[in-house]
Amino acid sequence: MATAQQASEFRNSVIKPTLLKIGLWTPAAEELLLGTALKESGLQFRRQIGGGPARGLFQMEPATHDDIWKNFLKYRAKLADQILGLRASPGADAIQELTDNDVYAAGMARVHYLRAPAALPAAGNVQAMAAYWKQHYNTVLGAGTVQGYVDAWNAVFGA
Repeated sequence: MATAQQASEFRNSVIKPTLLKIGLWTPAAEELLLGTALKESGLQFRRQIGGGPARGLFQMEPATHDDIWKNFLKYRAKLADQILGLRASPGADAIQELTDNDVYAAGMARVHYLRAPAALPAAGNVQAMAAYWKQHYNTVLGAGTVQGYVDAWNAVFGA
């Protein structure tokens, strides 16, 4: 698991600048993405433990990535261009970028949440962020739990 310093550095050097660059920054979005990365990978694992398909520090599955492009970004040219601009190069392999390019992965995670019909919870409400993550990112089919998200957050930032 990441330390508080590592998490803060990731927040300040990757998450916030990425969200500002694509015009989707809010304190709540920033916090939700940090919590997502802490819960999904502990800011350590770029490939799903056990050999599953999830990739990157946000542990997005390639099928989810592709669905976002096919059914959401395809219809939002400006946002699609902004997300493409996060890749290391225009022709870079998308799944490799999802795995190793934290800026691209953060942008894709934010777009994933953008698709959710519900508004983001207020920043500072870890329990609500955890419930939002479970419903809209991990989903009812995922093995993660609301308590697991809260525990991941508290392990880094304290209760």
